[in-house]
Amino acid sequence: MKKILISGSSGLIGSEVCLFFASQGWEIHGIDNNQRAVFFGATGDTRWNQNRISGAIGSTFHHHELDIRDRQGILGLLKTIRPDAIVHTAAQPSHDRAADIPFDDFDTNAVGTLNMLEAARQFCPEAPFAHMSTNKVYGDRPNTIKLKELETRWEYDDPYYMDGIKEDFSIDQSKHSLFGASKVAADVMVQEYGRYFNMPTCVLRGGCLTGPNHSGVELHGFLSFLVKCNLEDREYKIFGYKGKQVRDNIHSHDVASFISAFIAKPRVAEVYNIGGGRANSCSILEAFKITEKFTGKQQIFQYQDGNRIGDHICYISNLDKMRMHYPEWDITVTLEETIKQIVEAWQNRK
Repeated sequence: MKKILISGSSGLIGSEVCLFFASQGWEIHGIDNNQRAVFFGATGDTRWNQNRISGAIGSTFHHHELDIRDRQGILGLLKTIRPDAIVHTAAQPSHDRAADIPFDDFDTNAVGTLNMLEAARQFCPEAPFAHMSTNKVYGDRPNTIKLKELETRWEYDDPYYMDGIKEDFSIDQSKHSLFGASKVAADVMVQEYGRYFNMPTCVLRGGCLTGPNHSGVELHGFLSFLVKCNLEDREYKIFGYKGKQVRDNIHSHDVASFISAFIAKPRVAEVYNIGGGRANSCSILEAFKITEKFTGKQQIFQYQDGNRIGDHICYISNLDKMRMHYPEWDITVTLEETIKQIVEAWQNRK
């Protein structure tokens, strides 16, 4: 039986990958120490998700209570397991929280990734290594694209970008936030281990990764937290850009499906902008309307003029490279279906 090691296995993408590969007959090894609860408090706790996937998978799921910052622990685990594939999703994921915990942010995102890479190089260098990066590696440079204001969203006013931002977009000379900077360090290191050591690595620069099993909080998990606020009659805060800022949203199942495609046919040091693309894009105002359609409740919100530092006004992932390299893969879950599932999941979780 093939073995896959997944860091951040209790998180949104990690848990989805666990279930996806378990359904394909793989032995699952998950690394998680519920650090989200440390970063975000009780609302970020992911133990419920760990219990969910453990119950769903059964005896072929092995949980490892380990912090990716523990270098010797990571080296020892990979030496013992020697997995056939690695999916690295563990991270400090908040754009805003990073400024308050810069050492924890960098040690988790950059150093933790290095620990994973070096352990892989020493003990399983042929194992495909898929790393969840972020579109925040582009910093605020997407805001330099010419935009136009529509009734409910900002939109690209440059035809070159109508299908979204490609992987050759510059990550240099822009404001990233400390989170973005730590993820840049990890992103480039994953590429370098691929190029320098000829390891099968890929970087997945995620747009808004979402789905029904997200523990959304204000500082991380846009759609999940928005839906939670709606259902609980809580005030949702919009930070700047008139609420017309645009994100493309991809369901966690489609992320796991692409990771599976990469592992089946790995390439060296590849970079992909993984998101929902134009079809699954929406502004905050548009997300309110879709959510209200499924909950029957009006969204309560407060608007603040100041935008988050380095935040994107409009970001849509160009999926052309992903589709060209892996033509068997495509988006399968629509934005409306995704939000519907998130609504139902919060209702059931309550």
